[in-house]
Amino acid sequence: MSRTRPTARSGRALPRWLCNQAARLRQTGGGPDRSDRREFLALASAFGASSATAYSLLGLPAPAAAQEAPASAAPRTDVRIQMLVRAITDPRKLDWFQAANFTRGWLEYLLSYENDGTFRPQLLEDWHISDDAAHYTLNVRRGVTWNDGTPFTAADVARNIARWCERGVPGNSMAGRFAVLIDPETGRAIDGAITQPDAHTVELKLPRPDISLIAGMADYPAAIVPEGFESETMLENPVGTGPYLPELLEPGQRGVLVRNEAHNWWNAGNGAWMERIEFIDTGTDPLAALAAAKAGLIDMTHSIEGAYVDAFVGIKDWRAHDIRTAATIVIRANQLAEVNGVRPYADVRVRRALALAMSNEILLELGNAGRGEVAENHHVSPLHPAYAPMPAPKYDPAAALALMTEAGMEEYEHELVSIDDSWRRNTADTAEALLLDAGLKVRRIILPGTVYWAGWSTFPFSTTDWGHRPMAVQTYALAYRSGEAWNEFGWSNPEFDALLSDALATLDIEARRAIMAQLEALVRSDAVTVQPYWRTLTNHTRTDLAGGAHHIAFEIRPAELRWT
Repeated sequence: MSRTRPTARSGRALPRWLCNQAARLRQTGGGPDRSDRREFLALASAFGASSATAYSLLGLPAPAAAQEAPASAAPRTDVRIQMLVRAITDPRKLDWFQAANFTRGWLEYLLSYENDGTFRPQLLEDWHISDDAAHYTLNVRRGVTWNDGTPFTAADVARNIARWCERGVPGNSMAGRFAVLIDPETGRAIDGAITQPDAHTVELKLPRPDISLIAGMADYPAAIVPEGFESETMLENPVGTGPYLPELLEPGQRGVLVRNEAHNWWNAGNGAWMERIEFIDTGTDPLAALAAAKAGLIDMTHSIEGAYVDAFVGIKDWRAHDIRTAATIVIRANQLAEVNGVRPYADVRVRRALALAMSNEILLELGNAGRGEVAENHHVSPLHPAYAPMPAPKYDPAAALALMTEAGMEEYEHELVSIDDSWRRNTADTAEALLLDAGLKVRRIILPGTVYWAGWSTFPFSTTDWGHRPMAVQTYALAYRSGEAWNEFGWSNPEFDALLSDALATLDIEARRAIMAQLEALVRSDAVTVQPYWRTLTNHTRTDLAGGAHHIAFEIRPAELRWT
């Protein structure tokens, strides 16, 4: 390392502690797939380093940039994608990434999260975070316009961040991501915390450090909406900065985006090669997607699970794309749910008995055809910065029955709810078999998607899939912190909440790892969930379609799709 510290995109020096960490990692050798290198790439890019700078700090070559499609190379200008087509609403209220994949056509993001763990500027030109992570400077990209011709400025960015901070809006999960900026008295952004020094700069002044805001800006509910946005008219009046417009949306059937030829898109020449993009909903049964591929009705799948992955191998001119992720499933009891006037899962003994009755190895093998890695029931992945390894959860069916009996619940019939699909249904079926083998009483309830999605967070005992996020503190803040919109566990633990605040404010990875170990232990001790495995994700595309490989967070980016 030279004595001159490397700089972020903004030209400001990167924090010294980050440069020192890079020096330590360079000495140990190895490639970027190692978890400690991956977490460094995420942190370095979050603090404003370009991908090239972040990789160079590790002594590694940066990945090659995507090549533009030659003007004469595309025999087609349309693409058909298999994906569940969901209804759309105010992006900050979205709780399924498929809806965001459709709105990405015209609603863009401040930055994006890449498969290698780095963050890439989009509507931001660059950003800078102070060494103590308490002051963020966001530099807004110049030359961007909304598709109605209005210039895109710092006022748009500041307004959206303020919207994210509106805790009183039902279903606004962005409030969990930006909790540090919210006044607990008003439920809105702290006065003076969001400022605009000029038309292209936004500054965030935090009352305490928080390392997760950049990652939160890349999450799918963080799409940037225009002034005067109304979710009820967003299809009829689709104002956005992106290169497409919605032509049709029929939830459960299909959605169509068409290129907006009248819009002077800021990234023209580097994307938006397709004139028409059609999303086709083949339902939750992967066999329907397989049949559509064989019949030539689709060009790309969104995601294919478990045993069905190999069925695509024999289809001519198709290829598979795999990626290791922190996507997962939880088999959880809702501690606040009432059943016949009582709360059966408020008793920690009941929850611990459920966990003892289940084998994560068996759940992975039978639930997802072994495609992934066994997890530890605390929802922190080895891919997450500051992951703290824990011993494997104990599998003891006899102890499970004894503990359930001690709680006086040995005759209680647990109703385990799941969606009617492949891997989530298979995982729940496997959980049922394990519980029955332990002598517990259980009945399966299998719901169609529309019914399941309407009540996913309130079922007393159910399975839910969770996507990959760059940092475990994000997931903990969204799903496990007291009172959050996505806290489906009904769990509230003041000690956990306090430690999470400490973790969000701790920059040094090893110091944060020590806090994460305590957080993981609390989740395990309170038996908040059975979180059995991490998923290896796979999708398939035609061999001559580029830009459609599986994204680590289930994103489909319409502007990046192209024929080669």
